[in-house]
Amino acid sequence: MEAGKELLRKAFPDHWSFLLGELALYSFVVLLLTGVFLTLFFDPSMSEIDYHGSYLPLRGVRMSEAYASTLRISFEVRGGLLVRQIHHWAALLFITSICVHLLRVFFTGAFRRPRELNWVIGVTMFSLALLEGFSGYSLPDDTLSGTGLRIAEGVLLSVPVVGSYLGFFAFGGEYPGHVIVPRLFTLHILLVPGVLLALVGAHLTLVVVLKHTQWAKPGRTNRNVVGHPFFPQFLVRTTGLAFTIAGILALSAVFAEINPIWRYSSYRPDIVGAGAQPDWYIGFIEGALRLMPAAETGLAGHTVSWNAFVPALVVPGLLFGALFGYPFLERWLTPDGGEHHLCDRPRNKQTRTGLGVAGIVFYAVLLIAGGNDVIAYGFGVSVNALTWVLRVSVFVLPPLSFMVTRRLCLALQARDRARLLEGDETGRIVQSSYGGFVGGHRPVSAAERYAMVVREEPLPQSPPVDAPRTERVRAALGSWYYGDGVAVTTLEQEERRVEAVLTAPEHPRPEEPAGPPRGGVLGRLLRRVSRRRRGRGTGR
Repeated sequence: MEAGKELLRKAFPDHWSFLLGELALYSFVVLLLTGVFLTLFFDPSMSEIDYHGSYLPLRGVRMSEAYASTLRISFEVRGGLLVRQIHHWAALLFITSICVHLLRVFFTGAFRRPRELNWVIGVTMFSLALLEGFSGYSLPDDTLSGTGLRIAEGVLLSVPVVGSYLGFFAFGGEYPGHVIVPRLFTLHILLVPGVLLALVGAHLTLVVVLKHTQWAKPGRTNRNVVGHPFFPQFLVRTTGLAFTIAGILALSAVFAEINPIWRYSSYRPDIVGAGAQPDWYIGFIEGALRLMPAAETGLAGHTVSWNAFVPALVVPGLLFGALFGYPFLERWLTPDGGEHHLCDRPRNKQTRTGLGVAGIVFYAVLLIAGGNDVIAYGFGVSVNALTWVLRVSVFVLPPLSFMVTRRLCLALQARDRARLLEGDETGRIVQSSYGGFVGGHRPVSAAERYAMVVREEPLPQSPPVDAPRTERVRAALGSWYYGDGVAVTTLEQEERRVEAVLTAPEHPRPEEPAGPPRGGVLGRLLRRVSRRRRGRGTGR
């Protein structure tokens, strides 16, 4: 009863940006429900048959059982096409909402201590969502998905030394083999969803234990959470959001056709469809493959195909490695090692915001490159010329966008400082007795002033002269990371109030009773979580 009472009264901040995670959660629920329905009718077999179904243009065509069962779902199962398209739209929404949610967490600093583990879980779910989307996208065995599998086989073969073994293991022999679709089916409906369910449970548990972050407003501090209680306000609103998402996905399936596999026909290894692009979340890998020049190296009797290995394995590995490691890098560069429960305004973290925008621009250039043939055809330009423009852009635009974004953040900080000192212009001009003109100003509202002055301004620390090289590097990077920031001007009384607001919560550690611990490992974990929650202060 005590645990239920605490859960029912848990406070949820009232801001639209906190709903992005719920979009991912409810689209995942729709995916599970529609996926169960589709599993009942899909046959994951690569055995070939002659099609004699209800779709007349393909009658008599040789195709796999997987493709024939997808046609059967689309044209013969009542409601099959509707559910199939809802499933596909829900997959796109699921991955998109995870991506946007991660961006929100990144730009607001909601990944900082003590939430680094939750960030790692979120990035892991994002990578698994990409794998889940690709495996489901490949199941119908049509020309479009078969082309994607052909590219995946080439990527596996590009791995030095063991590439051919990986290709034979995945496809069960020479491409295309007869086992890849059944294996992807098992991966798609069992392994990846099971891991995703476990990670979603762990993610939500950490959200409850660590409490929500929130935007700085009067009454909100680094030690409390202000918002609506879970029951009844938040529960009613989130239930309405769930039904709204389901309704929008159903309307999208009715009015917006997606993945019409009957137009692509069944896959044949000797046919590649013109203008074939994958879904957007895999498009950046496709773009990297198209931008990479042809390059091969012979080494010790092995041929290394850099034009497939680097863009399809190295580039995604570096991207996800940067995502996984960034919270720990920023924590290493930050002199203050306390907890952070208030969201940062992106303008106040100019370097972080610039890095995030540079990453988005890098991703966008690769995504555009994934459709360079379609873009060139649509605009009547040369594919080679467009490819070279994108090759230059992928190296030039990210650092340029970083510098521009950083300068814009500093300009916005200077504007906030000017507003705090002078107030907002009223538009009224007063002429003095000496003939001069003075613009009228009014003070900034209390809520806006609170949001502008409640900000963390870490000051880089200079290491001692005899400090080790690691500390000197850390200090230099910290000076670059936090340098150039525009400090806000506050009154002495206001400074004390801001310091009190930003003070991190304390977690008292009561002494353990003498004797062996009771309850084993699980009991010690529950007692530790209970002590941690009691020390976090009371949310309103």
